[in-house]
Amino acid sequence: MLKGIVKAIPFFLLCFLFRVNIVYIRTMENNKKDNQVNIELTDEVANGVYTNLAIITHSPSEFVCDFIQLMPGVPQGKVRSRVIMTPQNAKRLLSALKDNLEKYETTFGPLKDEGNPPMPPMNFGTPTTQA
Repeated sequence: MLKGIVKAIPFFLLCFLFRVNIVYIRTMENNKKDNQVNIELTDEVANGVYTNLAIITHSPSEFVCDFIQLMPGVPQGKVRSRVIMTPQNAKRLLSALKDNLEKYETTFGPLKDEGNPPMPPMNFGTPTTQA
């Protein structure tokens, strides 16, 4: 079952999710040094996917992150990967991203915050509505 899930998860999220699981396992086992988790990373997943837009939605029980690739001059984007996680794991992901951005900026300097770029018009295959 894990192999099917792994193919749909971008590499950086895969590393994050498994890091959380490893930390959780070590905590639950009172930090015994003999705990190991073997993770298979296929060539296909290791190559990763490029995305330049993420759409995140949620319900009371899960967060859905669609990672989309938009190409200049092409009116249609393509969902390259969808990751579904619990709200608790979404919060852990947020914390891990903050931590990694701080480390990145410490090493390479601060990122420029250019504000929110304009959102491209989105069409999800449904008829457009008018008020």
